Amino acid sequence: MLSRQYAALERVAQGVPVHEALDVKNPGDWLGFDIDVRAARWAGHDVLAGRGTSEPAFALCHRDGRVREKALERAAALPALVPLIVIRTADWAAPVRDRARALLPALLAATAPEALVPLTALVLHVARRERGAFARDTLAALVRSTTLTDLEPLLAAEDRGTRRFAHGIAVERGLLSPVRLARTAAADADTVVQHLCAEAALVHADAVGDAVIEPLLGSRQSGVRAVGVTALRRTGRHAEAQPYLTDRSGLVRACARYVLRQGGVDPLPLYRALCADPGETGIPGWAPLGLAECGGSADAELLWPLIAHPAPAVRARAVAGLRVLDKADTERLRPLLDDPAPAVARETVSALLPSARRLPEEWLARRLDASRPVHTRRAAFRLLLRARDGVVQLRTAVTLLDDEDPSIRALAGSAIQRWDPQVGADHDPADVAALLDRCTHLFSDHVMRRLRWRCGIEDRNEQRAEAPPFDNPSHGTDVRTHRRPYSELHRRAARLLRRHRPTRG
Repeated sequence: MLSRQYAALERVAQGVPVHEALDVKNPGDWLGFDIDVRAARWAGHDVLAGRGTSEPAFALCHRDGRVREKALERAAALPALVPLIVIRTADWAAPVRDRARALLPALLAATAPEALVPLTALVLHVARRERGAFARDTLAALVRSTTLTDLEPLLAAEDRGTRRFAHGIAVERGLLSPVRLARTAAADADTVVQHLCAEAALVHADAVGDAVIEPLLGSRQSGVRAVGVTALRRTGRHAEAQPYLTDRSGLVRACARYVLRQGGVDPLPLYRALCADPGETGIPGWAPLGLAECGGSADAELLWPLIAHPAPAVRARAVAGLRVLDKADTERLRPLLDDPAPAVARETVSALLPSARRLPEEWLARRLDASRPVHTRRAAFRLLLRARDGVVQLRTAVTLLDDEDPSIRALAGSAIQRWDPQVGADHDPADVAALLDRCTHLFSDHVMRRLRWRCGIEDRNEQRAEAPPFDNPSHGTDVRTHRRPYSELHRRAARLLRRHRPTRG
């Protein structure tokens, strides 16, 4: 069966140039074309009839290695076929592979910088193959000898792997200024490029100063901001790390505390001062969690009043801080399950999960009512699943299968698929059978039969008796009646193995 690239084969067979029949920017199109030429030939499809060796693109992908090797000479004069020559450098036939490798360096050197962008993406894909490292090493040697101007198209490529490859070589050669490295780290969407450029910019941060540090500190990526905060220590600007004590990223907060300590400032009193007045409306949202991260058990007294703070972010982080300090009191946190802010409810669930069995089942069940906010119902459902086992858990999830909210339905379905009957549990088989009948759409027939058997609803022997016979169409008989028992087959196999076991000399 041919893959989705078969349409490209038809267009090439009709005379369309291969670079127009394929999406040249997609490495998968070239690799798929290479596979599909052989697949079409083995399948006996007439799309290649008469064009097997006359079309260079088809000849380069021919199943016969001698045809592929001969086609390389013609293809070397056709720049559009360089991607197929790249694929042949990882060919399983050594003569083909060696000839393609001899041609590749000159072909890459003659390729324009803009045309290297899609070619680099293909080279990096081919490099994943067993013999594919040659093309990557050849391209890397070429890029290491080019100027920054010729490297620019690769640095701005859409393909993530190409940008990583180009920035790695640019940083290695020192072609990018510290300011550009910092701006790239702050703006690029790929985390590998971000960290590569941020670390390289950090080397020059003490010499350049604000032009490097400011882009890093203003980045939306927490890892880049952390590098920027760390750079403050190298420039002796320790005090400027204080605003980042309440950053939304735990990594950035940790770096800020480190920089302040290096400057002789203890961050703990700063956190305590921020959280000292529960009536202060300007408390940073992440300050309570930062206090818990570097404080002790006594600091829980500062966090408890903050669970009633008017700002939802402060309430949520206060609950998270109490959980970090292991000071989450079940009775005091229960009312926050009804908090109008979803973030507070989520943090409350995380804090209450270890003690969920202490919560009354009726109290949690009332919060599953459709009149409640969705985030409250989700929180109550998570706690109820942890609080109760067995049939209660199954009944709760089945009840929500027809809920109006799709997220609730998804949670209920996932909980039913994970449900495991308790061994030795005392339950009414008829009750469990009725519940399972309402969720048959979540399981295959085999899994449902096994689940019902584990619950004691069906007998395993009855399931085997109800299974359809394995009829032989030619004889019209049940094959199972002629099968030997497994134990007899096992004994015969063991005797054969002993009979043919090699003797020691």
